[in-house]
Amino acid sequence: MGVSRFPWHHMISHVKTTRLPVFITIHNLTRQRFVHKASFQVLLARGSNVVANEQLQNFPLSLYETAMEKLSSLITRQRRGEKPPVANKLEKMVMYLKILGLEEGINKLNIIHVAGTKGKGSTCIFCEAILRECGFRTGVFTSPHLIDVRERFRIEGIDITQDKFIQYFWDCWNQLEENATELLPMPPLFQFLTILAFKIFVSEQVDVAIIEVGLGGKEDSTNVIKEPTVCGITSLGMDHTEILGDTLGQIASHKAGIFKPRVPAFTVPQPPEAMDVILEKAKELMVPLEVTEPIDCKQMKGLKLRLSGDHQLYNAALAVSLSRCWLQRTGNWERIFQNNFQDSNLPDEFIRGLSTAHFSGRAQIVYDSSPNSNCSEIMSKNCGGELIFYLDGAHSPESMEACAQWFSNAVKGYDVPSHSSFGVQTAQKSSENGHILHESKALGQFEKSFRRILLFNCLDVRNPHILLPRLVNTCASSGIHFSRALFVPSMSKYNKVTSGASIISSDLHGIDLSWQFNLQRIWEKTILGREMTTSLEKDFRIDSKEILPPHEFLYDNASNGLHSIARSAVIPSLPLTIKWLRDCVKEHPSTRLQVLVTGSLHLVGDVLKLLKR
Repeated sequence: MGVSRFPWHHMISHVKTTRLPVFITIHNLTRQRFVHKASFQVLLARGSNVVANEQLQNFPLSLYETAMEKLSSLITRQRRGEKPPVANKLEKMVMYLKILGLEEGINKLNIIHVAGTKGKGSTCIFCEAILRECGFRTGVFTSPHLIDVRERFRIEGIDITQDKFIQYFWDCWNQLEENATELLPMPPLFQFLTILAFKIFVSEQVDVAIIEVGLGGKEDSTNVIKEPTVCGITSLGMDHTEILGDTLGQIASHKAGIFKPRVPAFTVPQPPEAMDVILEKAKELMVPLEVTEPIDCKQMKGLKLRLSGDHQLYNAALAVSLSRCWLQRTGNWERIFQNNFQDSNLPDEFIRGLSTAHFSGRAQIVYDSSPNSNCSEIMSKNCGGELIFYLDGAHSPESMEACAQWFSNAVKGYDVPSHSSFGVQTAQKSSENGHILHESKALGQFEKSFRRILLFNCLDVRNPHILLPRLVNTCASSGIHFSRALFVPSMSKYNKVTSGASIISSDLHGIDLSWQFNLQRIWEKTILGREMTTSLEKDFRIDSKEILPPHEFLYDNASNGLHSIARSAVIPSLPLTIKWLRDCVKEHPSTRLQVLVTGSLHLVGDVLKLLKR
């Protein structure tokens, strides 16, 4: 580890006998950039046995950012969408867990294991909230993160603290690096994060660990779980076909790969091709399998699901079944409820969990206000225009349809969330003539015109020829139409893991917008029913003063300028886009902009980061 290159042994011996100087010495060294990284990790690892957990928060931020650099080095270099090598993946996972001494600890965890195409993250979050309300210490592992990697690891409903993340990260990293060989190199990113999740949950002694499958199921890194308490499969659809297969049956076979002999499992109604495979796998392993129906809102006793959208009724019902089964199999159901509840009733703890579960970037509404505004968050005639973001990371055909249904209901006022960021709960009703009427006892009644804007990007492994028409047609069936569409690149880089404090470059030099122009062409064909005859790329110049469309682009009915051919624009920078939208609202105080952000969780996370939420 290179300790002999520097007089670290003096410092390490000092670490063993005292605490405070450790922080001073390490802080000074890191500020002066004198630390040899490998040696510094040894210092941290050997000193961790004497440094109290609560004192780790005093370490400088650079230590956390160094962890982000290490994580970034684990990103595999194959092209996104290519089938990664899976030979011996699970065998290697077992070896990694042995190095860390986690095998026995994982076997003692009471695990809820959840696979699926869409809704598996929401189902996990519902389960976590329910069981936390029942009084249990919960841990949940989901992916991906939107702003900070710590979002993937929740303890009792809260992202793991930075100090604990640092402690568990370096403990895992140091041990795995010390034992790395040519045959057992450092694990790829998702494998490492999965290992880290197990390390956190075992060390934190959670009562229940809720684990979301990353990709597929049978060959997923999380499938080292030998004896889960209960398993679940959410709605299945066509996604990651290059890896999982191009039929629903093949995809279902991967998802059902998490089933374990005689361990109860639950799923939601599936297409026949998928359900047949799930039933066959359950029969083969003698798995008691139940199919849950969507939750009846009457069971909620007047409260609403915190996660919005009709599709969440299925996820909530699955979470209820998984949580109930977990309580029964761990011997806690009768202890808590004395078996007083029939299957048709929900305990108050379940209702509280379902009505308070929070998952960023999924059917989330953010009311933006200008940083320079003196107005409160409550709507006011004199506060100028309004800018409201509707964020949903939908990126498959099925989830895009669900997103469109949610957005349509939300802007029509049928789905105003109870967690609105307005200081006064405000109902809204939209008319068909382009105006919106707000009703509030505190504010009286007033009318504003509105524009519905799409802010979109998706990965090039997705199929926008399916996603965009599905979005447009589903919204149109509800009478909702977009005034304009904006296509932007995400800020997130797939070769870099960033934290919430990471600075992301806004340099436009050398940026490639060919994919965004392709999305724009597909959009225009969807809206107009024909291909565009003008090539926008040749007219677009990064160094041009017309890098942004004029503000009138959002408000004029007629097309105007190079960027506003038909009803869309390509903008090369997301920060510029957010600033431009805010400026448009300032200049048109009588107009409300309702911006749907979708197509990619990366895009949604970037927008949330820019909005500082």
